[in-house]
Amino acid sequence: MSSAEAEREAAAMLPNGDVVALLLEQHARIRGLFAEIAGADAGDRKRSFDELRALLAVHEAAEELVVRPVAEKTAGEAEADARNQEEKEAGEVLRKLEGMDVADPEFLRAVAEFEQAVSAHADHEEQEEFPAIVAQRTVAQRGTMGDRLRKAEHLAPTHPHPMAAGNPTAVRMTGPFAAMIDKARDAIGR
Repeated sequence: MSSAEAEREAAAMLPNGDVVALLLEQHARIRGLFAEIAGADAGDRKRSFDELRALLAVHEAAEELVVRPVAEKTAGEAEADARNQEEKEAGEVLRKLEGMDVADPEFLRAVAEFEQAVSAHADHEEQEEFPAIVAQRTVAQRGTMGDRLRKAEHLAPTHPHPMAAGNPTAVRMTGPFAAMIDKARDAIGR
């Protein structure tokens, strides 16, 4: 069974709207997009990469706003800080990938390296943060977190922003404005 399939199965065992279920489903979609990129021609690769970039930017910003403050209390500050640092590094790599030609063989090599880092990050969340949240928060609390996560995703930027990545305070301050700019830029195709 692939990691994505295992994540979907784990998510299905949690209540509908549970923050951990939502995140596991997103992790599965992220892994699926990496597989699509690896097997696609240049045109489809661009579409899959654009979807991956937007999903990662929104996913990470929402995690920083909703999950990390709770993870600091449940899994510990060091764990939350480590995940924020990984997200900051991922944002920097994602910005570099945005500037590359998807038809360049170097792009696929860079994406494969990035996939390993993103997968390791997701594994840490799934093994450290998520079990602590499930153990120390009620179903109702996790449902509320799920609602907040979805709301945060609507306000989150769709492109990585180096000043905000890995910094929940910066995401809160710049996120809605950056999201507005990003969504306008996405709509006009840059």
